[in-house]
Amino acid sequence: MKANFAALMRAVQRGLPLPFGAVTANRRSFVALDNLVDLLITCIDHPAAANRTLLVSDGEDLSTADLLRRLGRAMNRPARLLPVPPVLLQAGAALLGKRDMAQRLLGNLQVDITHTRDTLGWTPPLSVDEGLRRAVAGLQTP
Repeated sequence: MKANFAALMRAVQRGLPLPFGAVTANRRSFVALDNLVDLLITCIDHPAAANRTLLVSDGEDLSTADLLRRLGRAMNRPARLLPVPPVLLQAGAALLGKRDMAQRLLGNLQVDITHTRDTLGWTPPLSVDEGLRRAVAGLQTP
C-alpha cells in the first residue's frame, strides 16, 4: 500500500477533499518502519524466532477514515473527508476499472500479531500515531 499511502498523505497535506468519510467499518493493519526494524532486531537474537513465520503491525488497526483523520492530526491539518457511502465508491471504482484500488482503500486487511507478541514477548515500541508523525516528517523532508 506504499503508493496509496503516499498519495493519501499528499492529498491530506494539500487539503484536498477525499470521499472516505463514511469508510469507518473497515480495518487495516499498518506497520511503522521503526516497529518492523525493532521486530527484526528482536528476531536476530531470540531463539524462539528461528524457522517461524511472524506477523508484524503497529498493534492497532484503523479504518480508512480514522487513518486519514490521524494523518491530518500528524500534519496539523484537517483531513477534509466527504461522507460518500462505500458502496458508491466501490461502484465508481468498478466503472473505472479500479476494483483493486477500491479494495485496498475500502476493504479489510488485518494482521493478528498475538502469536508474535506471545512467542517473542515483543510489543511494538511506537504507537500508530507516532509512526504517522514520523512518516509525515519523512514526507516533509526535502
